[in-house]
Amino acid sequence: MSPTSSKEGYRGSRRRMAKAVFLDRDGVINKDPGGWTKYEYVTRWEDFHFLPGVFEALRKLNRSGMRTVVISNQAGVSKGFFSKKDLDEVTRRMTGDINKNGGNIEKVYYCIHKDEDNCNCRKPKAGLLETAKQELGIDLNNSYFIGDTRTDVMAGRLAGCRTIFVLSGKATEEDVKKWDEKPDYVFKDLLDAAGWLIKKEERKARRARDRD
Repeated sequence: MSPTSSKEGYRGSRRRMAKAVFLDRDGVINKDPGGWTKYEYVTRWEDFHFLPGVFEALRKLNRSGMRTVVISNQAGVSKGFFSKKDLDEVTRRMTGDINKNGGNIEKVYYCIHKDEDNCNCRKPKAGLLETAKQELGIDLNNSYFIGDTRTDVMAGRLAGCRTIFVLSGKATEEDVKKWDEKPDYVFKDLLDAAGWLIKKEERKARRARDRD
């Protein structure tokens, strides 16, 4: 089975830049729906709540020249909790609000399958990242995956990305200690991770200029 993708927020995919920042959605961009929504999924826009600092984080990442792409499992579609149309509407409004606040999501990739579908796109598999690599010309080995779960870390590592875990979603630092696959870096939230990442890339750029 193949992944589904949304072109909402998609701009300039013909640009060829070496790196990207891949983002999980629930728990990284918006409040994780587990424990407080009817099906523990964001099934409608009313259940979508941006986490603090997300607009600023995306604005800073984009202005620094980094491409941002969403990679998210949304099996609630296959389970019948909400429709692909509902998912697309949430995506449209999410990317619209991000754009209004000075940021941009280049493209959104979803896996809408259940575990038993045995697709190649459901995280922790790396199918969505491989699709993004082919469609957007991204160097996965020079990119980052920011997520809030073990499956995010596993998918990022499998694809060859450096992995960043944020504490704004499902799992805690204590959970991370028990994982076999640990993230490369841990931060409080997306804004915290973005600030560190931008400074890191700026230092790399300065070293490259000095060598030249």
